[in-house]
Amino acid sequence: MSSSHMKRLTMPRSWPLTRKTDIWVQKPNPGGHSDEMCMPLGIILRDVLELAHSKREAKRMISTRKVLVDGRIETDVGRGVGIMDVLTVGDDNYRCILDENGKLRYRSISPKDSSSKLCRVMGKTTIRGGKTQIHLHDGRNIIIDDANKYNTGDSLVISLPNQEISGHHEFSEGALAYLTGGSHIGSTAKVVSKDVKRSSKANEVKFEDFGTVADYVFLIGSEKDLPLEVEA
Repeated sequence: MSSSHMKRLTMPRSWPLTRKTDIWVQKPNPGGHSDEMCMPLGIILRDVLELAHSKREAKRMISTRKVLVDGRIETDVGRGVGIMDVLTVGDDNYRCILDENGKLRYRSISPKDSSSKLCRVMGKTTIRGGKTQIHLHDGRNIIIDDANKYNTGDSLVISLPNQEISGHHEFSEGALAYLTGGSHIGSTAKVVSKDVKRSSKANEVKFEDFGTVADYVFLIGSEKDLPLEVEA
């Protein structure tokens, strides 16, 4: 039987929580994000944003139906809110990003910025009727008619809350990348080239001063897409 909790000593390194103050911490419910790339909604409200003093208070906040994830009302205290997701609590909006220490941060954003999010294309499959289904990093799937319109590694701008594609950042030379892993995690750099391996090895992306595996590269339109400012 799977548990809804794990020991704090074994929680992902990306979670910005103390390890030795308590023994247990809630796990995010299964969803589109991996445990390393998201945190449970109740933990965010209580321990990260400090909007609630206890889990019971966090549950009460969520039951008011004024807590939204990606523009949709969320009532599950264990819902994982992960990278690039938009969390709305009343009139305040936050976007989940990774800082340069590899920690998940929920930074304030404007109402305008909360009306869209970036999603990385993780792969494509052909489904019945000759249509193509694209798989995005947050677990959602979108069906399109033109199989060649978007490629793995591209980023799509998804409008919220109607979840429609409103923009596209193509994986190409000169594209601006946000790094979600490796030694340059949390920073941005411009793509110089992409090295596609014809083997089981991971594809690599070259930047001016370094290279990294393609899975760590998340394309953005500009640095304004990320609330990267350092908190006071």
